[in-house]
Amino acid sequence: MTFFFDHDVPEDAAFALEAMGHQVVRLRDVLPTTTRDDEVFRYANANGYILVTCNRDDFLSLIGDDPFSGLIVLVRRPRRALERAGLVQLIERGGEAGLRGAIHFA
Repeated sequence: MTFFFDHDVPEDAAFALEAMGHQVVRLRDVLPTTTRDDEVFRYANANGYILVTCNRDDFLSLIGDDPFSGLIVLVRRPRRALERAGLVQLIERGGEAGLRGAIHFA
């Protein structure tokens, strides 16, 4: 699977997914970090990427009736290891079919 990491997602979460064999595209590598959330959302969907963000409210408000690639909201925790574990567990549990076109919290 290919995940699109918003600029607010910790880098160690990307390393964890890459170690699992997934591709991670970082916003900062393809768009300015000042890109508006609606444009980030469109970019992820246009490329078939599952968007990963910590920015819950802004991205949830962009979900409408149109299909989208998938959205994972990474819940901030006291330790980064807990954030990574939540993300990895969600991906292992849901698989690509379970993540596509849906909203998940990790």
